[in-house]
Amino acid sequence: MFTEYKNLPNNSRVWIYQSDREFKEKEIEFISEKAEEFINQWTRHGDDLKGSFTIKYNQFLVLAVDESFNNVSGCSIDASVRFVKGLEHELKLDLMNKMNITFRDNENINLVKLSDFQKFAKEQKVTSETIVFNNMVSTKEDFENNWEIPANDSWHKRFLV
Repeated sequence: MFTEYKNLPNNSRVWIYQSDREFKEKEIEFISEKAEEFINQWTRHGDDLKGSFTIKYNQFLVLAVDESFNNVSGCSIDASVRFVKGLEHELKLDLMNKMNITFRDNENINLVKLSDFQKFAKEQKVTSETIVFNNMVSTKEDFENNWEIPANDSWHKRFLV
């Protein structure tokens, strides 16, 4: 059951999928249409899930579920992964690679391989103040408050000099 993202409670569970490239305008329309269709039929053992999505910076797809309405299950999470993999296939992009790291360089969003991020940290091209995207957040509230944070305040700090 689709609802507007802004209407979900702060404790809603989120999953962040970062694209290996920026979405084109037509792709955003396609993703939005498909995401709403998916969420409208998304269930947990036959029970509706109340969910939503948002797209940030034309590069991040965020799925969200209000678990106070119904908890997700392994099967419903698997269904969402199949949905995302379908988007990947249809749009020829990578949304599932957890070895990619995103960070800000002024207003630019950079996506690099983990090994390159480590190299940039050694070369101090990435510092403790560099804004990183912490895709490990798990609630809407964390997403809105702790997703874009200085590297020193994130799991990324282990790579800093």
